[in-house]
Amino acid sequence: MVGFTIVWAGQLLSLLGSGMTAFAITIWAWQETGQATTLALVALFSFAPTMLLSPIAGALVDRWNRKLVMMLSDLGAGLATIAMLALYRAGALEIWHLYVLGAWAGAFAAFQFPAYSAAISTMLPKSQYVRASGMLSLAESASGIAAPVLAGLLLAVVGVAGVFVIDIVTFVIAVVTLLIVAIPQPDASLEGTAARGGLWRDAGYGFRYIVARPALLRLQLLFTVNNFIATFGTLVVAPMVLARTGGDQLSLAGVHAAMGAGGVAGGLALSVWGGPRRRIHGVLLGMAGYGLLGTLPLGLGPSQPWWMAAAFLGSFIVPVLNGSNQAIWQAKVAPDVQGRVFAARRFIAQGTAPLAMVAVGPVADRIMEPAMRPGAALAEAFGPLVGVGPGAGMALMLVFAGAVTGLVGLLGYLSPQVRDVESRLPDHTGAALGDPVR
Repeated sequence: MVGFTIVWAGQLLSLLGSGMTAFAITIWAWQETGQATTLALVALFSFAPTMLLSPIAGALVDRWNRKLVMMLSDLGAGLATIAMLALYRAGALEIWHLYVLGAWAGAFAAFQFPAYSAAISTMLPKSQYVRASGMLSLAESASGIAAPVLAGLLLAVVGVAGVFVIDIVTFVIAVVTLLIVAIPQPDASLEGTAARGGLWRDAGYGFRYIVARPALLRLQLLFTVNNFIATFGTLVVAPMVLARTGGDQLSLAGVHAAMGAGGVAGGLALSVWGGPRRRIHGVLLGMAGYGLLGTLPLGLGPSQPWWMAAAFLGSFIVPVLNGSNQAIWQAKVAPDVQGRVFAARRFIAQGTAPLAMVAVGPVADRIMEPAMRPGAALAEAFGPLVGVGPGAGMALMLVFAGAVTGLVGLLGYLSPQVRDVESRLPDHTGAALGDPVR
C-alpha cells in the first residue's frame, strides 16, 4: 500500500490542477459564448479520442511497461495545458483551440484508465481492490472540492494564466511520484499467453473476451444505456447554474465543491467499509440512487443550497457504484489481459456518450430552453415543477435524465445474468504460466 499511496498522492495533486484548469476554461468559454453547446463540445472533443483509441490503448498497455504508460499519459495532458498557457498569454486563445487541445489530451487519457486499473491489480491483493477504488474516488472528489473553490478565488488574483501554471506544476509532481515507485509487471497467465497476437488482434481481444461472457457483457450494456442518458444531465449542470444565477462563478464553484465533498465522503466510506459483500448491489442500487437522489433533485432545485445538497448526495453514491463495478472486473479478469479487457469495457460503456454530447447542446439551447420560456409549449405543464425562464429547460433535462437513470438501475435486477454475475463467473486464479490452475 505504500507505493500505491505515493502514486495516489501524486494523482491527487494532478487532479487538483486539472480540475482548476477545467473550471477556468468553463468560466472563460461561458463568458465568450453564453451557450451550453460550447461547453458540451469542449467535453465531446476531450472525450471522443479517449473512447475511440481505447481498444488500441488497451492492447499497448498490456504490451508496454505500465509505469511508463502512466507517465506518458500525464505528460501528454501537461503539454496541452502548456499550449493553452502560451496561447492565452499571447492573446490568441480561441474556442476552437480548446477543442483541438482537448482532443490531444483525450488521446493520451485513453491510456490512463487501463494502465492505472491494471497497475492496481499488480500492486495490491484482491482484498484491497475496493479500498483502492475508494481512494481513487476520494482523490478525484477531494480535487472536486478544492479545485473550483481555489480556481474561483485564484482567477481574481492570478487570472487564467496563473491557474494554468499551477496545473503544469502538479503534472510534474505526478510524474515524479511515478518515477520513485516500483510498479510490477504482471506474470504471464495461461489466459494471457493464449491471447497473444498482432496489435489489431490484441485490440479486438477485449471485445471477444467480454462477448464470450454474457454476464459481463450485460452488466456493461447497462452502463452503456445509463451513460447515454446521464450525459444529458451532467453536461447541463454548469450552464444551468450559470444561467439561473446570472453567470455567478462562485455559485457554480459551490455546486462543484459540494459534488467533490460528496465524493470525498463516499470515497472515505467505501475505503473504510469495503463495499457491499455482493458487489452487484453496489452497482445496481448505486445507479438507482445516483439518478433518483442526485440528478433528479438537481433539476428540481430552485437555488444554490438545494443544488449543493443534491450534488453532494449524488456524488456520495458514485464511489460505491464505480468501486463495486471495478472490483467485480478486477476479480474476474486476469491481470495480464486487463489492459485490453478494461479498454474494451470502457468503449462499450461509454461508446454512446459522444452521441449524447453532440445532441445535448442543441437540445438545451434550441429546444428545451425556448420551450420553458414564460408562455411557451412546455412551460405551462412543467413550470410548476422546475420554474420558467433561463435555465429551466436544462433543469427539466436533469429531471428526465435522473428519472430514467434510476429506472435503468432498478431494471438491472430483472436480468439473472446481471444480478448473479459474481456467482456465474469464477475469479481469476492469478496463476502464472506453468503454474497449476486452481
